[in-house]
Amino acid sequence: MIKQHLSQSLLQKLSPQQIQLMKLLQIPTSILDQRIQEELESNPALDEGNEQEETYDQDEKDTEYETDYEAEASEHNEKDSQDDLMNSDSFDDYLNNYMDDNTASYKYKSEEFGGSEEEHRAVPIAVESTFHDHLKKQIGLLKLKNENQYKIALQLIGSIDDDGYLRREPNAIIDDLIFSQNIVATEKEILEILGKIQSFDPPGVGARSLQECLLLQVRAKLKNNTNKLQLKVLRLTEFILEKYFEEFTKKHYTKLQRVLNLTEAQLKVAVNEILKLNPKPSSGYVDQLPTSLVAGHYIVPDFTIHNRDGVLELSLNSRNAPDLRINDQYLDMLRSYKDNKKAGNTNKQEKEAVLFIKQKIESAKWFIDAIKQRQDTLYKTMYAIMQYQQDYFMTGDQKKIKPMILKDIAEITSLDISTVSRVANSKFVQTEFGTKRLKDFFSESMQNEEGDEVSTLEVKKILSDLVQNESKRKPLSDEKLKNLLFRRGYNIARRTIAKYREQMNIPVARLRKELV
Repeated sequence: MIKQHLSQSLLQKLSPQQIQLMKLLQIPTSILDQRIQEELESNPALDEGNEQEETYDQDEKDTEYETDYEAEASEHNEKDSQDDLMNSDSFDDYLNNYMDDNTASYKYKSEEFGGSEEEHRAVPIAVESTFHDHLKKQIGLLKLKNENQYKIALQLIGSIDDDGYLRREPNAIIDDLIFSQNIVATEKEILEILGKIQSFDPPGVGARSLQECLLLQVRAKLKNNTNKLQLKVLRLTEFILEKYFEEFTKKHYTKLQRVLNLTEAQLKVAVNEILKLNPKPSSGYVDQLPTSLVAGHYIVPDFTIHNRDGVLELSLNSRNAPDLRINDQYLDMLRSYKDNKKAGNTNKQEKEAVLFIKQKIESAKWFIDAIKQRQDTLYKTMYAIMQYQQDYFMTGDQKKIKPMILKDIAEITSLDISTVSRVANSKFVQTEFGTKRLKDFFSESMQNEEGDEVSTLEVKKILSDLVQNESKRKPLSDEKLKNLLFRRGYNIARRTIAKYREQMNIPVARLRKELV
């Protein structure tokens, strides 16, 4: 026998509008225009233009943020269902109320956030030949036997990665040729054509490892050099890379001197010759533009901070984003329906069409409200960070960055920690001292010997300065770095020094050693 019972439970769920806002908060300014264009394409009731504007009081913005997005979302959730609207007079009441209200619109470049109408909408970029195009042009210089070898050469060039290396095994390339080109090739034939491609410009292209890449470049220099002294240095360099590559990468210079019977000066000349080689042969060429932009060849800052005679001014970046408003045609449809309703000339089809229009307008209003809320939240959070780290933004001295965690900004702004995290993620601020990532301003605190709280960023800056000014012949070990920091009043364990060093991509002392 099945037992039935009733139970009550309290659940907390995010509305679709709140989820939309959270997603918009995570989007950086550089791709916000893409998200807006997607919404414009999917919702015909949303339009771009600046016919209707809203103004805000900047002084009130710095002190009060009364926008309650959750309350607005709950109001939408409490509205009558579609069926109720179709079977009652509430839909007509909605039309009357809506037509009396001001049309929702949002001017993205409002002076509210310090935006400027003179900002350009796009950054022009010169189109250049790609790295792989440069390689394909050189295939004609090869003496190939038939059409199949030409296709094999194209397949090999297509398999070369953006760094200029061929990281695929010959057997994998053979399988690709069988399935895609219906060409049966042997490993010997693949390696033979690869050897010809490795003679292409730039030297080192098509290498399967760093060692092979450097050797290809040295051998190319040997072919084109007639100076006897230089040839002697290049042969020594080739011998070191071929026989003692591991010792070189680990900087076992003493061992190399002993095994090769070289003086320190002779080894230094050979090492300097190796350091002149390019570990990434493709670095001098521009790859596909969309990929390079995403990879971060330039950064679009989300905020800009100016120092105006000792007063910090914050503005939001408003480049490449259109102003938003409700489409006038849809408003005219609502007005026409209202007039026809008074005249008694409406039918069920017209009412269904207007209901569809109402849904699209509501969706457009929600999106416009979400954009407004996004801008309010961004400005509010960055303003709090600017005030908290005012000493840094005034001087640019990284040592003056205060210990700051997400909770500190959340308490100042009355926002949730997760909201502050979304704002800080993938956002940048342009200052007089360079463009900085917002996440870099957040750090844990530690106490010095005087009991004062200092930021871990300050400790990392001192550690970086010590490494930069150390003797390259005898780099400082982690233990010595620990002792030097202790003398400056920072009692830090050696394992913590190692952790900070790894976070700053500083190698161990042995790998920092140089022949001076």
